[in-house]
Amino acid sequence: MRKLILLRHAKSSWKDASLEDFERPLNNRGKRDAPQMANILLLKNIEVDLIISSDTRRTKDTAKIFANILAYNSEIVYDTELYEAYYDQILKVINHTNNRYKNLLVVCHNPGITNLSNYLSNQFIDNIPTTGMVGFSFDGNWNDLQNNSCEILFFEYPKKYKPY
Repeated sequence: MRKLILLRHAKSSWKDASLEDFERPLNNRGKRDAPQMANILLLKNIEVDLIISSDTRRTKDTAKIFANILAYNSEIVYDTELYEAYYDQILKVINHTNNRYKNLLVVCHNPGITNLSNYLSNQFIDNIPTTGMVGFSFDGNWNDLQNNSCEILFFEYPKKYKPY
């Protein structure tokens, strides 16, 4: 049984208008939410074998926070193909993952991540908010993922745990 966790990056800052979208850092809420959600994932006892992340600053920062809390000691793979990717491009990256990895965490952006979540299972999610994560399980190899091939294990997001 394989597990896939789709994670939308934590909330980013729009404070510095001179920064390119690619370079936006996490804002204070993002810096607060990312450790909280990483700890929630930690409690689910899913040992992440590989983290693949978009290579924007906000996704890198989110991935690093999760890696630290999950005690992930391997290299985070940063993939330029995940920046503003449609769901099928994210799926293509996942499909090319080596099958030696059993549990994969993918950090990327909306709307692609929400659309991929809805493609992989028959449980509709309107929107994966910032630092939201959806966990799936499925039998087979990474290149076997297809429409409705997964079971949703969880859908977690910061506002589920505290009002803003």
